[in-house]
Order: sequence, then C-alpha cells, then structure tokens
Amino acid sequence: MSVAESVKSRAFEVFDLLPSRKQSLVYELIISLVPDDVATPELIANHEIAMSEYLRGETVDHDDIDWN
Repeated sequence: MSVAESVKSRAFEVFDLLPSRKQSLVYELIISLVPDDVATPELIANHEIAMSEYLRGETVDHDDIDWN
C-alpha cells in the first residue's frame, strides 16, 4: 500500500468515527478544496452544442445586446 493509499484509508476510518454534523463540515471542507475547473461530461456536451451553434451562425452578436 502506498503512502497516499494509507493516508486515504486512515482518513476514511477517522471520518466514520465523527458525528454526522462534523462529517458534514469535513465534507464541505473537502469540496471547497477540489478544483472546480474539471470538465465533466455534461460540460463537454454543452460546449460541443455551443460550438455547433456558433459555427452555424446561431449566436447573438455582443453588440446586439443591451447591457444597460
């Protein structure tokens, strides 16, 4: 078992010992540390749709938007 696997295993063991309120806090902390720039399958699909619409000319020009 690698050091990373050992740490992960011990972390899960300790996590299970915490009361549910503290588990929620630890979970929120972990989520806050995860990078949010990971492309999910849904994001990739939406990007492909947007690019197809763009290539077909189905977009609104920036200057046509009333930004006021």
